[in-house]
Amino acid sequence: MAPVLSPSPETLVTHGWRDYALLDSGGGRKLERYGRHTVVRPEPQCFWAPKDPGAFDRADAVFDPTGEEDDGRWRFSGKPIEAFPLAWNDVKFTGRFTPFRHLAFFPEQAANWAWMDQRVRRLERPRILNLFGYTGVASLALAAAGAEVTHVDASKKSVNYARENAAQSGLENAPIRWIVEDARKYVAREVRRGSRYHGVVLDPPKYGRGPTGEVWRLFEDLPGLLTDCAALLGDDADFLLLNAYAARISGLSLAHLTAQATADRSGRIDWGELALSEDGPDARAIGLSFFSRWSA
Repeated sequence: MAPVLSPSPETLVTHGWRDYALLDSGGGRKLERYGRHTVVRPEPQCFWAPKDPGAFDRADAVFDPTGEEDDGRWRFSGKPIEAFPLAWNDVKFTGRFTPFRHLAFFPEQAANWAWMDQRVRRLERPRILNLFGYTGVASLALAAAGAEVTHVDASKKSVNYARENAAQSGLENAPIRWIVEDARKYVAREVRRGSRYHGVVLDPPKYGRGPTGEVWRLFEDLPGLLTDCAALLGDDADFLLLNAYAARISGLSLAHLTAQATADRSGRIDWGELALSEDGPDARAIGLSFFSRWSA
């Protein structure tokens, strides 16, 4: 018994919604709309020319990188903006101009949120574990769909933001456990306890640190963590979703790793790329991360 591995990749494309749109891209940058704010962020893989270069010059905020990683600073056309309200379906949350080029959530993940929403609504109050949960938009999407969620992140600040987002969404009393801990330690303890979940979601960084100085390295640490995550799936489990942002990784490599972790199960493994699509005619899409997902 082993899951069936999809023979070809899938591209999960996120299109704009009321509070987000990819307006244009090119010249190593992307022009986006977050609520009523237009934002320019670096995107080196956009080799092509922008459709409307002047629109980039009129943006409300531009991120100027200071190095090869994500560090940099925001430059505003008017009064600096710190935070502002956003929503995706029933989930309300705060966008924030962080010093790491993103705005406290990753819009391309909306394709994964929609997929999980569909899976969870088929189940009766499933238990879902969300690792590296960050500011909680995925956890809130799961809870809004009817799941009982355990949200784990090593950053106390991020978990506090997630709790604030829950209150904005009217989900402060939803069955969500907020855990500030190293993901590997938490999962290992859950395995020892014999805990079981209907679904596990993990979106690990390439590199990170736990709350007591633990070091996370994607290529070294992901195989063991994924094996432990698979051990937490109950006999009636529905899915295991893995997403990763790393230049040296691929959807196919994640799929083979997922197949190894779920080798004692039936089901199916789909894999591929997560992309953001521009609005309008002749829309272009930007591939931003890779995923694999086991489903029953």
